[in-house]
Amino acid sequence: MRLVGTHVALVTPFKGGAVDEDALRGLIDHVIDGGVEGIVPCGTTGETPTLSRTEIARVISIAVEQAAGRVTVIAGSGSNSTAATMENTRAVRELGVDAALIATPYYNKPSQAGLVAHYEAVANAVPGFPFVLYNVPGRTGCNLLPETVEKLSHRDEVIAVKEASGDLSQAQSILDTCGDRLTVLSGDDALSLPMYALGGHGVITVAGNVVPREMSELHRIFQSGDLTGAAALQSRLNPLFEALFCEPNPQPCKAALALMGHMENELRLPLIPVTGGTLERMRGVLTELGCLR
Repeated sequence: MRLVGTHVALVTPFKGGAVDEDALRGLIDHVIDGGVEGIVPCGTTGETPTLSRTEIARVISIAVEQAAGRVTVIAGSGSNSTAATMENTRAVRELGVDAALIATPYYNKPSQAGLVAHYEAVANAVPGFPFVLYNVPGRTGCNLLPETVEKLSHRDEVIAVKEASGDLSQAQSILDTCGDRLTVLSGDDALSLPMYALGGHGVITVAGNVVPREMSELHRIFQSGDLTGAAALQSRLNPLFEALFCEPNPQPCKAALALMGHMENELRLPLIPVTGGTLERMRGVLTELGCLR
């Protein structure tokens, strides 16, 4: 299994405090119709820390059912406990997803040797089931170094890395040492095109919730060899990338989707709806992109 192209880190719609299943199904169809290659339910963007185990299972089940084989489904299963990560990964496999997304353990700040032991334990617990390493030190306080990725890339279960350190030299090192064995996916929308230029294979995107067609086109235009066209599209999308992360993710993303009529602008504490200034900024960006009339 090789993950290439555009994969959307789905938000989880809420209505009246509960998961809005109809809105979730609509969102999944919206992004698939936009031409993406995959969806990623129950990652950080999906507010997974605030979901119950029952809700997580339901969201993933809906994603698998609604995707209906049209795109790849990659479910978040990481935790700061190795035992819990093993259990979660077994659970998402049973729900029928194609692969798991496993972030480095947060808060514990393990050593690089500890990270190898963590991921090896998960691979041994769920043999043959593919998963994506997820490096996002800004969230976890733990950086998965290129030499550690290289060690883990020899496992058949490790098929990709979502690299969201923001360090392009680190991404280049991963590509140089093991890019032939696993795919390297950008975890930062604003760095999608630079990552492609280094040899990156795709992206797991937040912006793809809002503009799936444009995010898909960005990758395809670059792959066609039209660097000028890709750069022009990236430049057009940059105001959206900036607006989506001007407050904690996914607050601005949900505001955008609410403005577009896809769902309620509802989050779970400790996240809250964006302020009036951010909402108006988002309205302006979406209008400029032609997402609002």
